[in-house]
Amino acid sequence: MADDSELIQIVDAALAEAAGKAGAWLKCRPGCYECCLGAFEISELDAQRLRRGMADLETRDAARAKRVRTRAGEAAAKLRREYPDDTAERALSEAADDDEPCPALDPITGTCDLYQSRPLACRTFGPAIRSGSAVATCELCFPGATEEEIAQCAVELDPDALEMPILQRLAGQDPPCPTLVALALA
Repeated sequence: MADDSELIQIVDAALAEAAGKAGAWLKCRPGCYECCLGAFEISELDAQRLRRGMADLETRDAARAKRVRTRAGEAAAKLRREYPDDTAERALSEAADDDEPCPALDPITGTCDLYQSRPLACRTFGPAIRSGSAVATCELCFPGATEEEIAQCAVELDPDALEMPILQRLAGQDPPCPTLVALALA
C-alpha cells in the first residue's frame, strides 16, 4: 500500500530524528525487549503490514517464518481460550499476559523477526514522542534526564495525520477495530 509506505517513511524519519536528539539516553538496542512483552493494541493497518512481512519472511527464511507462525498460533489459541468473546478487546481491557512475549520476538536473540514490518506501536516505543502537550517515553530510556531535556528530544510522528484516513478506508463505515499481533499472524 502506497499510503502505508509513505506513513512508515514519515514515522521512521521522525524516529531517527528523535534517536539522534536522545543520543545515549535512548537505551533501545537489540536484546532489549521490555516493550515486546504483554498484549498491546495494533491497528488493521499494522496487521496487514505484519502479514505482508510474514509472507516475505516465508520466502526468505521458511524455518524462521515457521517458528513465528508457531509462536503466533500458540499465543492466539491461549488468548481465545482465556478470552473467548471479543478476544482482542477483552485481552486489552484486562491487560492479558503482561509477561507473554510478542510472537514476532525471537526468544533466543531478543530481536524482532518481523522488524521491518512491525506495528507503529513497536516503532514508537522508546524515543520521546509528543502527542499534543504530552510526551511519552520508555521507562528504561532517559535515565537522569529532566523533563525539559526529554521534551527537547520529542518529535511528533504523524503531523499530517496520514494514518487515520488509511484506517478508515480499511474499516469502511465501521470504526477501526484494534487487534493483537498473535491474532493478526495466526
